Amino acid sequence: MTATTLDANTALVLIDLQKGITALPTFSPAADVVARSAELAAAFRARGLPVVLVNVTGGAPGRTQAGVGGGELPADWAELVPEIDQQPGDITVTKQQWGAFYGTGLDLELRRRGVTQVVLAGIATSIGVESTARAAHEHGYHVTIVTDAVTDMDAEAHRNSVEKIFPRLGELDSTKALIGLLG
Repeated sequence: MTATTLDANTALVLIDLQKGITALPTFSPAADVVARSAELAAAFRARGLPVVLVNVTGGAPGRTQAGVGGGELPADWAELVPEIDQQPGDITVTKQQWGAFYGTGLDLELRRRGVTQVVLAGIATSIGVESTARAAHEHGYHVTIVTDAVTDMDAEAHRNSVEKIFPRLGELDSTKALIGLLG
């Protein structure tokens, strides 16, 4: 389903557009996702709408089949990429797990601003973006995913999220279409 409307109180939430994540090998170029996300952020800021910049600095505790990531991370791994042009009025959220809601103040920040809808973009489609979309839907927000501003390390996982999961959580559309809906 294409996006039909954007609520008057919509926030843009950019997931994990940080140096360490954008440097990972993705099936579609991370640079394209970053450029489109920067375009969205500028459009939201120009209209006085909230921009949320999310980064991840750790992982949730617990044993997994995949194990733990290998080795020490570079010092700048969690720094947001400069292309996003972080502004003083942006909301920043640092998370320790896949989704941006659990264990953070994101819901409180959005509710204080009267936000009723979130537009999501970032990396990785099937991990941070999908987890945040699921939680946003469960918290009662209208959810829109920017399909040309998300990518993943795994093309099949990306496809599954976009084709099977996201349509059950909200609406999907392109950067251009969503900027057009901003008016």
